[in-house]
Amino acid sequence: MPLPYLLPATSAFIQRPPRMLIGGDWVEAADGQTMPLHNPATGEVLCVVPRATPEDVDRAVLAARQAFDDSAWSRTRPRERQNLLWKLADLLQRDAELLAQLECLNNGKSAAVAQVMDVQLAIDFLRYMAGWATKIEGSSVDVSLPLMPGDQFHSFIRREAVGVVGAIVAWNFPLLLACWKLGPALATGCTVVLKPADETPLTALKLAELVLEAGYPEGVFNVVTGTGITAGSALTHNPLVDKLTFTGSTAVGKQIGKIAMDSMTRVTLELGGKSPTIVMADADLKNAAAGAASAIFFNQGQVCCAGSRLYVQRKHFDNVVADISDIANAMKLGNGLDPSIDMGPLISARQQERVYNYIEMGRESGATIACGGEQFGPGFFVKPTVIVDVDQRHSLVQEEIFGPVLVAIPFDDEADALRMANDSPYGLGASIWSNDLAAVHRMIPRIKSGSVWVNCHSALDPALPFGGYKMSGVGREMGYAAIEHYTELKSVLIKL
Repeated sequence: MPLPYLLPATSAFIQRPPRMLIGGDWVEAADGQTMPLHNPATGEVLCVVPRATPEDVDRAVLAARQAFDDSAWSRTRPRERQNLLWKLADLLQRDAELLAQLECLNNGKSAAVAQVMDVQLAIDFLRYMAGWATKIEGSSVDVSLPLMPGDQFHSFIRREAVGVVGAIVAWNFPLLLACWKLGPALATGCTVVLKPADETPLTALKLAELVLEAGYPEGVFNVVTGTGITAGSALTHNPLVDKLTFTGSTAVGKQIGKIAMDSMTRVTLELGGKSPTIVMADADLKNAAAGAASAIFFNQGQVCCAGSRLYVQRKHFDNVVADISDIANAMKLGNGLDPSIDMGPLISARQQERVYNYIEMGRESGATIACGGEQFGPGFFVKPTVIVDVDQRHSLVQEEIFGPVLVAIPFDDEADALRMANDSPYGLGASIWSNDLAAVHRMIPRIKSGSVWVNCHSALDPALPFGGYKMSGVGREMGYAAIEHYTELKSVLIKL
C-alpha cells in the first residue's frame, strides 16, 4: 500500500537550517560543523544538525546557570511552574502527529505506535509532573539539642531545586526520555541542558521550540546536538552542572557515574537490562506467548526493559516457543510510516550488525534458531528471532543485545526459575505469567529487579518509579521519586 504523506510541518522541519537552542537563540555550532542524520528505514541521509563543540556546551550551561541563579524563572511560584507544564503538554498534544512522524523518520519506529505510545506517554507524564509543582513540601521538626537545654529553637526542612541539570538521553525513545528528564526538572524549578542521542535529536529540537512557545524564559531549556564523545563529555565534565541524569548503556553510564563522583555532582542513571519473562505452568499460555512476543519485539527489541530472556516451565516449553515463533513469523516489517507494519528497522547499520553478530554467535555455538535469524535491507532490518538450546552462561543470555532477539530456556520449578532470573548482572524489569497468586507473591520479593509485572510486561505509568537494581542503574525516573532526585534537602535551625 502507498505510504501516507508527511505533514507539511514535518517536511519543513527536516528541511530547516541546522540550528540548536542555547539561551533563547537558535544557533549553529561555534565552528559551523554539522553531522548527518539517517532514516533507518532507507539508510538515506534525512537532514543535518549542528555538531556542538565544547564551547557550545559551555555556553548552554552558562545560560542555564544564569537562568537558575537570577532570572524570572528563579522567582516563579509553584502555580506558575504547574501551568507552564500544562501548557507544554497541551502543545505536545497539538503537535502529536508531527512529533510521531519526526520520531519515525529519525528512529525508524512506527509513526502510528509513536503517536499513541511515545508521544501520549510524554504528554501524560508532563501533566502528572505538573501536579507535583504545587505539592513539593518540607517539614518542621521539634528538636532536642541536649547541650543547650535552656534555649528555644524553631527548626524546619526545606526541599529546594537542585539547580542546573545536564541530561543525556538514548536513541530508542528520544522524546519520551527527554520528557522524563524535563518534567521533574521544570516542576521543581531547575534549568536544563539536554544532549540528545547522536542519532536522534529531531524531537528534542522540536520540543525546544514548544518550550519557548509555552512561555518558558530564555535559558531554562537548552538543547545541544552532537556526539557523545565531544558534546556529551563536555556536559558531563562542566563544573557548573549540579546534576547529571543519563539514560543509555551501562558502559557509558558507569563512566558518567565515575566523573560525577569526582566532582560530587548529583547523578541518576537509567541503564541497560536483560529482563526475564517467567511463564509458570498454570499461566494462560496463549496470553503468555503473546505477551512474551510483545515484550521482546516491541520497538524492534530496542527497549531497556525488553523481555529478552524467556523462562518457561519445562512441560509447556515447546508449545510456548512454537506460539511465539508463529507470532514472529507473521510479523510484517517495513517503513514506520506504513501503519500496517508490525516492526520497523533498527536504529543504524552499526546496531543491525551488532544484533546480527549475536545471532551468528548463537549459531556458531550450536544454538537452534527457532525462527528469524536474518537481516535485510535497504534500511537496517533484522527479523524477529527466537533462539533455543542455549546455556544460561552464554553471552546471548548474559549480555544486552538490544534488538528483536529472544533467548528461551526451560525450567523445572519455582526455585529454578528464580535462580536463572536473578543470574544476570542486570535488574531493570521482570514479568511473571501465572494465575497462582500465592506463587506470584512468593516470587515478587525474591526477584532482584526495579519493576515486576504480572501477566503483562513493560507496562509503565507516570506514578510508578522506574529504574533498576545492580548494573541497571542508580535512582529512579517517574513518580515522586523523580521529584526527590531533582531536589536537595536543607535543614534550618533558628535559635529564638
